[in-house]
Amino acid sequence: MTDVPDAVAVTNVLYRYAELIDLGDFEAVADLLADCVITVEGVPGEQHGRDTILAMYVDWTRRYSDGTPRSRHLLSNPIVAVDADAGIATVHSSYTVFQQTDVLALQPIIVGRYHDTFGRRAASDGSLEWRFPRRHLFTDLTGDLSQHLLHGLH
Repeated sequence: MTDVPDAVAVTNVLYRYAELIDLGDFEAVADLLADCVITVEGVPGEQHGRDTILAMYVDWTRRYSDGTPRSRHLLSNPIVAVDADAGIATVHSSYTVFQQTDVLALQPIIVGRYHDTFGRRAASDGSLEWRFPRRHLFTDLTGDLSQHLLHGLH
């Protein structure tokens, strides 16, 4: 694999998250976020640790017979700041989630923002990789989440 600029590499990790969640691969999502502390605007507390994060996705997100949540997370407007010397990056981005099921026509169901912090660390193969140490979620607009979430939002 060729080297990519840090800003692109960080953004690729963000896009990988969206790809994995739409595939319903919550194990891989938990691996990607294993070192992350997740907070949600207006909700007390934080989620952290691979097992806790896996349970969060399994317990909250409905999956269908094909194993997916029948959703598409579109990430947009990434504002990336990288301090390569410190091995730290921040990304503020927007998300729009579309969903279509047998009872729900294709439509946007939620819109919000991610404020992510990334850190660079050594991977198991000795290369450097960007990881999520912190993610803060904002929910700005909601539509029909009845086919997506297993519980109502707070």
